[in-house]
Amino acid sequence: MADESLTTDPAETDTDRSFVGSMLAPRYLLGVLGVVAFAAVPFVGISTTQLLVLIGALYFGMFAMSWDVVSGYTGEISFGHALFFAVGGYTSTLLNLELGLSPSLTIPAGVALAALAGVLIGVPALRIRGPYLSLITLVAPLILLQVFIIYGDVFGGELGLSSPAALVTADEFDLVVTANYYIALGLFLTILLFLFAVTRSNIGSVLTAIREDEDAVAAAGLNVAKFKVFAFVLSAAIGGLAGAMFVHTPVGSPRPSQLLALIVSIEVLIAAILGGMGTIVGAGLGGVFFYFANDLLNQQEFTIPLVNVGLNEASLLIFALLTMVLIYVLPKGVFPSAIRAGRRLLGRARGNPVATDGGHESDATTPIEQTADRYRRALEELEERIGDGEK
Repeated sequence: MADESLTTDPAETDTDRSFVGSMLAPRYLLGVLGVVAFAAVPFVGISTTQLLVLIGALYFGMFAMSWDVVSGYTGEISFGHALFFAVGGYTSTLLNLELGLSPSLTIPAGVALAALAGVLIGVPALRIRGPYLSLITLVAPLILLQVFIIYGDVFGGELGLSSPAALVTADEFDLVVTANYYIALGLFLTILLFLFAVTRSNIGSVLTAIREDEDAVAAAGLNVAKFKVFAFVLSAAIGGLAGAMFVHTPVGSPRPSQLLALIVSIEVLIAAILGGMGTIVGAGLGGVFFYFANDLLNQQEFTIPLVNVGLNEASLLIFALLTMVLIYVLPKGVFPSAIRAGRRLLGRARGNPVATDGGHESDATTPIEQTADRYRRALEELEERIGDGEK
């Protein structure tokens, strides 16, 4: 019995070592350092105004991550994701202003209603193919905006509603801003870790497989529509949560220009593409960067030569052009490209051959063979995970 208790399964040891090794990978260590850096921001002499911008950037990063769940993983592009931000934000605001409920009650209600909106739009839309989902998601927020205008006495029209109760109250405004910053950072990290876990699970493998070959997933006996609806509702709930929290901060307010306007959905899409679609982390960081850089550009009074246009007036145009360039140069986005570049550098430093996709080179030599080999390995991994889930 003593010998048995001291015996260690070699397979378990190898698994533990591989897990520990993966968690000690440079990208995870950099992630930890990034979290520490964000946590230390209020103590490095940053102004209150800049801290407010960072709060808005963190919430915008949450918007981008919620969009990436459905569009980045299933490949179903949504052009009107701001609908869910608005449903969450306006629900929380109206319940607070009209019924006097506290944010602790109105925010969950906003999340629930946003998830319901995801069901109402996702169930019929995700059962069809082609551009129809994009058209539906594009039209839905425009319809809601018209409802807000028609019933302006309830929803405030294009001007929006007055600000609801704050999440944090204090005598000093600096303390309020600092507390809101840490709330935003905590929520950002919670959403990131949660979505990261979901997309790295069996469900995430199925969603990625749907993006690559929907017919193959259906042929494997899986209900494609069910997984699409799940991703859409999860995305809507996360977006509604971010929107419901956002309106209770010093930088947020229940206005169409911040939550519902078409430009909001377009900016989220650009941010996710810049950071890296289908990565969650890349979309979140892309959203933070986009918001912060866009605010910085809007404060500049420099006039661009030749075109005679102010830099602050052309901020969205600049990001749109940058996105077009990146689609050609770095089609997978900045974050995945940086990860692959880092792996190549580490592989060369260690003397290990590394493929262009960041993994070790296989026996395939041509680009077509390499692509087929990666796709085959992805399907084998999917089948293995599905088999493990059924046991």
